[in-house]
Amino acid sequence: MEDKTFKSIDEYILQFSPEVQEKLNTLRNVIKESAPDAYEKISYQMPTFDLHGNLVHFAAFKNHIGFYPAPSGIVAFKNELTEYKSAKGSVQFPIDKPLPYDLIRKIVKFRVVENINQANAKLKKKK
Repeated sequence: MEDKTFKSIDEYILQFSPEVQEKLNTLRNVIKESAPDAYEKISYQMPTFDLHGNLVHFAAFKNHIGFYPAPSGIVAFKNELTEYKSAKGSVQFPIDKPLPYDLIRKIVKFRVVENINQANAKLKKKK
């Protein structure tokens, strides 16, 4: 995986087992529904959604699916993320357990508002 350069999220997802592909595709759809104006890209060799800058990334590993909603997304939901391993801007969802899609939706929607507000603040500064 480290040597491969991915051109699309589809290409990224196809490298995994059918079970992991299913989780990644569902995660992708949850993010799309929660951020319908965001566009997909590969950034840091991970599936990424962009809306006025990077919104969230995700990636699959041997034992977990990493979700990267920026440090603010982790801090804002730290009480709901206590059962998961997390770091400054990431959380690890065990690959052998169901993903918390409702929580992921809330985090993505939080990040959408945050990115839109930051973009609007930049526009106001320019005026």
